[in-house]
Order: sequence, then C-alpha cells, then structure tokens
Amino acid sequence: MTWQGERWTAEQVLALAPDAASRKAGSKLGTAGPWSEAGSSDEGTVWGLCKGSGSKPYQTVVDIADAAGPAYKCSCPSRKFPCKHALGLLLLWAGGDGALTRGQEPDWVEQWIKGRRQRAQDKRAAGASPPAPSADPEAARRRAERRAERITAGATELEQRLADLLRTGLAAAEQAGYGLWEETAARMVDAQAPGLAGRVRELGALPASGPGWPVRLLEECALLHLLDQGWLRRDRLPEGLAATVRSRVGLAGSPDGSPVRDRWLVLAQYDTSDGRLTTRRIWLYGEKSDRTVLLLSYGAAGRAPEPALPVGLTFEADVSPYPGAGQLRAALGEQFTPPAPAATRPPGVTTPDAAARYGEALRADPWLDSYPVTLGRVIPTPLDGSWQLADADGGTALPLTPSAGSRPGLWRLVALSGGAPVTVFGECGHRGFTPLTAWPEGAGEAVPLC
Repeated sequence: MTWQGERWTAEQVLALAPDAASRKAGSKLGTAGPWSEAGSSDEGTVWGLCKGSGSKPYQTVVDIADAAGPAYKCSCPSRKFPCKHALGLLLLWAGGDGALTRGQEPDWVEQWIKGRRQRAQDKRAAGASPPAPSADPEAARRRAERRAERITAGATELEQRLADLLRTGLAAAEQAGYGLWEETAARMVDAQAPGLAGRVRELGALPASGPGWPVRLLEECALLHLLDQGWLRRDRLPEGLAATVRSRVGLAGSPDGSPVRDRWLVLAQYDTSDGRLTTRRIWLYGEKSDRTVLLLSYGAAGRAPEPALPVGLTFEADVSPYPGAGQLRAALGEQFTPPAPAATRPPGVTTPDAAARYGEALRADPWLDSYPVTLGRVIPTPLDGSWQLADADGGTALPLTPSAGSRPGLWRLVALSGGAPVTVFGECGHRGFTPLTAWPEGAGEAVPLC
C-alpha cells in the first residue's frame, strides 16, 4: 500500500495534544536537533530516535495512515497520548524540510506496525460477524427492569427534594452549602441515574455564584423537574422524546439508525475532564449528507480518549446515529480512507439563523445546552468588556460565552480575522456562542480555537 495523503499543518498536529503543557513541550521537539535516524515510508509511517535525559534515545513511531486517526508508540515513560516526542516527530514531518529520510522502516518500527494492523484487521473481522445472542435474554430483561425501578425511585426522591427546596425558599440553598447537593447526587448514583447526578452537581455550583443566581437556580431546578417528570411518564411520550429522556438520565443506548456513508470533515475536537473521567467531543460534517454529527469517547483521568482526529482533515466512513429526538450523537463505523487535509468547509449561516437553529433544537431536547452551528462572514468585535461575533453584512451579532472570552483561542480568532470577515464553527447556546474552529475569508486552512 502506498499512502496518498498530504502533509498536515502544524496547527493540525498540535490539535492532537492532550493538554497545553504537551503542546508546548512538543513544539520544542519539532526541530531536527534532538532527532536521529528519523524517517518516513510510503505506507504512512513516521519514526525517529529522540534524545532524552538518559543515555538511550526514545524510540518514537507514528502510524499516520490508520483510518481511525494517527496511532503512536514511544519508549518514553509518559502516560499521555500522544506524548511530546510523538508531537515533535509529527511537527518535524509536517515541516517537510528534508529532516526525515524516505525509506524502509527499521525492524522495531516494522514489528509494531505489522502487529497493530493485524489486530485492527482481526477486530474488523470480528465486527463483521453477527453478534452472539445473549446467553440469557430473560435475565437481561430482568436486569433492565430492576435498573428502571431504581431510577424511578431516585427520580421520585429527587422530586421530593426539589419540592422541599422550593417550600423552604431558595435562600436555604445558599446556607446549606455544597454538601447538600453532593449528598443528593450520591443518592442518584446509587439509583443508577448518572445523568440526574450530574445535573444535581451542576445545581450545587449555582448558589452564591454571582448576581442573579436565584434566577439561574430556579431555571435549572425547573429543567431537572421536567426531566424527572419525563422519566416518570416516559410511557406516554413519543418514542423519540422518550429515547432522549432515557439518554439524559444516564441510560446508555446503542446506535440504531442506518449507517450514513459520507466524506466527513473534522470540524472540531476538544476534551473536558471532571477529575475522574476525560470526555472527548469530535464534531464531523458530512459533505454529501449536509449532516453534523458528534462522536463521544471517554478515557480514565490522565489518559486521552480515542480516536484522535485532527481538525481540518476529511475521511470517508460510515457513521450510525444514536436514538433520540434531535440527538446528534453518532458512532463511527467502518472507515474507508485515512484522514487527509481538505480545502472544504461547511456552509455558514447568519447569527439570527444560528439562534433560530438552537431554538428549533430545544423543541426536540429541552435540556440541550448548545447546538453546533457554522457562522459565515462574521467579525469578532469587542463590546463593553466582552466579545461578540457580528455579521459583516448586517446589524446583528451573537455574544461569546464568558468561558470563550478567556481562552487563548479568542486571540487566535481575532488575529485570523484582523477586522475582516471569517467563517467560524462553534456551539450556540443560551449562554452565547463558543467558537471552536475558524477559516479565513477566501482560501485557507482551518484554525482550531480550542
């Protein structure tokens, strides 16, 4: 196999970094100085020996041609994926200045590549086989019923606690402190309703969080009450909304829609962590289907989830949607081509259209915090100590979320614009717009902002 992909940009490489520290350390290793015996092959493999603090250099190899995104191996003790050595090697390769020789893979590289590609082939073969029937369908049904009963008991208890809170007054929430909410969340975990537990913990951060906190607390309590009632009356709901309620309370579903084969553009990738679990969100745009889908993956704290897909690359693959009204989550299926740079970008809309799309999505999922939207021809503009994205061709604008205004990505966006219109992909919600990726006016590569 001869790999036909193009070299990535430095921005696309750095978008793979698990954190800011890795991004900074990897950038320092993106020059030829610390590397020896660095090379690349026609099969899409890059390797090299990186000088470290010990007498023996670190062996680093990256499989770029993997359809699931780049795969890494390094002999360093780091638990981050990719480590700084893998990032530095990819930056060296992306520079294309002749620092890597083209040739045959050394034995240590060849052994790793053959082993992992064989495992991938075996996994695909296993996935093509029909799933084995459950050993005891009746036992599985009883387990599902028992869990539903626990969730129902938890939702009923939560309704009582919300009623008590409103009866005694919201001021009592400020006096009780965070312990009240954490204890309630623990009860929801015991009820096997992690979705309810997560929303309860969010409530605990609202009392005394600044001017207007009682209003925000009341709004979130109302949404939690709505979710409780949705679960308790799920048999009366339309199937799509009932599936959304099940997902929101924390019942993991499985993809049940027909696979959509398309050429998918990676719009954004970012990780969030609660100290116990790292969640990776990858937004994809289907060039033929004109669909935007979300890939979710999880990893233990300190370990980056998979896959890793650099922003601005495209690949052909199947994705299967999850059940639920208005749900955009999908599962990545068979991938037919490795990720490669692309000049395409999703079509943009105006800021009023973006707000309208979020409003329409709320009808299907009232608990939706934000909705993916691409804004076309907008200009980042300061306003009263904050920022907004203003339509270049009109008098309307969307404010940025407070968290977006404090990120380094904001200054990359401002620098990319320079006062001229840009195309921006992000998440539009009730708190404002969070920019995730931007493209300059006319031609130009995607610039990650997160």
